[in-house]
Amino acid sequence: MSKRTLRTVTRAQGNNRALKAGEITLPDFALDFEEVNPLPRAFRNMVREQAYDVSEMALTTYITARAYGVPITAIPVFLVRDFHHKSIVKSLKATITQPKDLEGRRVGVSRGYTVTTGVWARAILAEEYGVDLSKITWARSDDEHVLNWRIPAHVEDLGGEGSLDDQLARADIDAAVGLVESNATRSLITDPFAAGLAALKSRAFYPINHLVVVRDDLLKEVPDIAVQVFEAFSASKRAYLTDLKAGRITAPTAADNTYLAALEVMDDPLPYGLAPNADTLNKLVDHVVAQGIIDAVIPLEDLFAPGSHELVG
Repeated sequence: MSKRTLRTVTRAQGNNRALKAGEITLPDFALDFEEVNPLPRAFRNMVREQAYDVSEMALTTYITARAYGVPITAIPVFLVRDFHHKSIVKSLKATITQPKDLEGRRVGVSRGYTVTTGVWARAILAEEYGVDLSKITWARSDDEHVLNWRIPAHVEDLGGEGSLDDQLARADIDAAVGLVESNATRSLITDPFAAGLAALKSRAFYPINHLVVVRDDLLKEVPDIAVQVFEAFSASKRAYLTDLKAGRITAPTAADNTYLAALEVMDDPLPYGLAPNADTLNKLVDHVVAQGIIDAVIPLEDLFAPGSHELVG
C-alpha cells in the first residue's frame, strides 16, 4: 500500500536535516518537501490559502491566525529558538542611551507587528527594562500575514522615504525591533548574546520562534497524522543533538551556537512537546494579548492538536 504524500515546507536546518534527507520516514505518509525562500512567504501562503499539508510557522503568526479562525492547528514541534536581546537596535545618529529612552518615540518594526521576533523583543523591553510599550508608536515596514487583522491604535505603517534600514541610517526612525545591528545601527542592549544567555540562566527566558502546523481538514480526516509528524521531527532533532553534543558540526551556524550555549543550562536545547514548553508558550500568549495583537488569551490545549498534548520528544 502506497503512502499518502503530504506537501510540506520546513527550512533546511540542523534539527530537520535527517528528515529532509529521507533518513527518517513516517509509517503512513511521505513528506514532499517544497523549498520556499524567504520562508515567511510560506507562512503567508499557509495562513491565507492553507497551501500546504504540513508547514513550519512563526509562533505569533499561528496564534493570530487561530484567533482569526484560520483552519490550521499546531503540533508541539518547536523548530527554532533564539535569544532576542540582539533584535533591538538604535540608529547611530539617535540620542538614545537606554531602553527607557524609547518611550515617547516612534520605533520601527521589521516587517509586521505580529512577527514573533518583534513580540519577544518588546517583551524584553517591558520585562527587563520597564519600558511602557503603550508610550511608543510602532511603525511596521510591512503588513501582516493574517488578513483582516485589526491594527491597534499605537501601530501604524512606516511611511516616509526608503526602507526601514534607510530611515534608521538617517535617524528618521531612532530605533527598531526585529533587526540586528548593521553599519548604521547598534544593538541597544550591550553584549546581547550574553544578555540572552543570562536571561535563560536566571529566569528560564528562552524564546520559541517557530513550530509546525497542519491543515484542520487533514487532521480531521486522519487524526494519527499529528503523532506521526511529531515523532518524525523528534527523531530528526535527536540525531542533530547527538552530532551537536559530539562536536560533529564542523561549520556551526548562529543557531548551532545558540543551542550550544543553551546546553550549559539544559540537556536538550530544543525540547519538543507541550509540557516542557508550557511556561514559555503561556508567556508568549500573555505578551501577544498585552501588545494588542489578539483580544484574549487562548488556552494552550486549544492551540495544539488533540492527541499531541502528552507527546514529548
